[in-house]
Amino acid sequence: MILTKTSQYAVRVLTYMIQSDLRVFSAHHLIKALSIPDKYLRQLLTTLSKAGFIKSIRGREGGYVLARNPDKIRLSDIIEVIDGMERYERCLLGFPSCSDDNPCSLHRKWAPLREQMLHFLRETTLDEIRQNDITKF
Repeated sequence: MILTKTSQYAVRVLTYMIQSDLRVFSAHHLIKALSIPDKYLRQLLTTLSKAGFIKSIRGREGGYVLARNPDKIRLSDIIEVIDGMERYERCLLGFPSCSDDNPCSLHRKWAPLREQMLHFLRETTLDEIRQNDITKF
């Protein structure tokens, strides 16, 4: 399973914010630190702010700060806001009628893996990512 580019960037931004010694992050700083294109990052920051993950602080010393506790932010929360979780919950082959009662040819093999992946996304918090230092910037 590969996250969309936007979800990857969102997780990277939030993880960077909790791992850094800084408390307030300018968009310019995040662009340089994370190598995310300017326009793309600014749109992402707006989305993350509207969703309540971060908040913006106006003024000369302003920027963005984390608005929620990292141990309360799950990967699935971020993905839901950015892309929606539906793409990770549906049939691998894209059949809308695929289910346990009406399985496609890959359903029986895919269903357990999908459930493991969904469990991982729903249970993994940003705080766990920080504690395990699994991201490198």
